[in-house]
Amino acid sequence: MENNVTIRKMTVEDTDNIIKWRNSPSVSVNFIYRRPLTREDHLNWIRNMVDTGKVVQYVIHSGELGRDVGSVYLRDIDHDYRKAEFGIFIGEDDARGRGIGSAAAELILRVGFEELDLNRIFLRVFARNEHAIKAYKRAGFVYEGLFRQDVILDGVPEDVVFMSVLREDREG
Repeated sequence: MENNVTIRKMTVEDTDNIIKWRNSPSVSVNFIYRRPLTREDHLNWIRNMVDTGKVVQYVIHSGELGRDVGSVYLRDIDHDYRKAEFGIFIGEDDARGRGIGSAAAELILRVGFEELDLNRIFLRVFARNEHAIKAYKRAGFVYEGLFRQDVILDGVPEDVVFMSVLREDREG
């Protein structure tokens, strides 16, 4: 337990919270995929991605706040090349800025490196999301590069930063 934060595997019973969090404006603004998440979308995600092992997704629980506050996951898990993409969202506004995301990142990195035997965990983040980039650096992610105008959202080109953490980075 990091910073009184725990993670547990997401279940179908978490669907209502996941939908609420994922569709909140403060979360969706930082996602490339902007279409509102529906119950059907989420159940398909569980069936096609989580149940097949392409994704491990956890719910973040804050002991300090006494409730679930978001989700952290590894997606597109590639066992051949031993890599996956990291994702996180804190869906409760009062849970942000408390170190909960950093603690959850540490916990999912342990899952990735220790349980899944991954070598590389990477992420993509909008260059404008400076707060998240700082948090990812604190969690051990290293800046790899900038993809200029990688996506166009609502008619506006967005730069995307790529970051990663390697097994050897954590082993010292």
